[in-house]
Amino acid sequence: MIKSLLKNTPIYTPLLIAKRYLDNLLNKRHPLQNVKTDNRYDLIRLGSDYGGWTFVDNSSLYGGTIISAGLGEDASFDIEFASKYDAKVIMIDPTPRAIDHFNFISKNIGDIIEFKNEHAPKQNALSYDLSVMHQSQLVLDTRALWSEAGRIRFYEPINTRHVSHSIVNFQNDYSRSTPYIEVDSCSVRQLLHDHNEDPALVKLLKLDIEGAEIEVIESMICDGFMPEQICVEFDELSKPSIKAFDRVTEVNKLLETNGYTCIYTDGNTDFLYYRTND
Repeated sequence: MIKSLLKNTPIYTPLLIAKRYLDNLLNKRHPLQNVKTDNRYDLIRLGSDYGGWTFVDNSSLYGGTIISAGLGEDASFDIEFASKYDAKVIMIDPTPRAIDHFNFISKNIGDIIEFKNEHAPKQNALSYDLSVMHQSQLVLDTRALWSEAGRIRFYEPINTRHVSHSIVNFQNDYSRSTPYIEVDSCSVRQLLHDHNEDPALVKLLKLDIEGAEIEVIESMICDGFMPEQICVEFDELSKPSIKAFDRVTEVNKLLETNGYTCIYTDGNTDFLYYRTND
């Protein structure tokens, strides 16, 4: 049964249904976007309309550690998760504005604060309840999550008001010549090692990293890291193309081969994979 906390799900109006039907006919939607919710699992949603995620609520999450890749300027999921499960959240994001946002949060641990994103005036203000949290629950690693360690290009978004940069630069048709900053990168295996985390005890991974999720998933499965749950945004589906569809199809096959099943999607770019086979 989906809990009452599973809020902000898409409203399937006749207009939306018609649009999705037309998009399917025009090959603008990937088949994965039509996956039906598997109601055998106890799903819950935490976070804001923009930054929230749906996952399976189970006892293995309490007192544990999760990896949350892609902070941006909305930490609502990370904060609510850490608070609910008394958990540690390792966030990873090298974006300058994301680092500033994390520092803002750290300075206000112990309080209830409101944050208004000046770069996105139409976005609702975020209310962060940090009153029962402690500093050790939220950790930021200022590298970019990737398939390997190194120094890489982090391409700027087309709209400079937006915060999210991209390694694969799908927003600009995968160009290598648009404006970028250079940042350090690391793999999931390196991240876990550097933070002294036992991979077997990390039950959930969230990936919102602007296309780099494909390479990261391939790399971590090759390294043998397969957490019980993967919350992933396949960002490239927001800009449909043959290349984007092929990349998502291949990584979905890889996940299925290794025991994962997609049990939820918002019908757009967010997906939840649950691993049922050892």
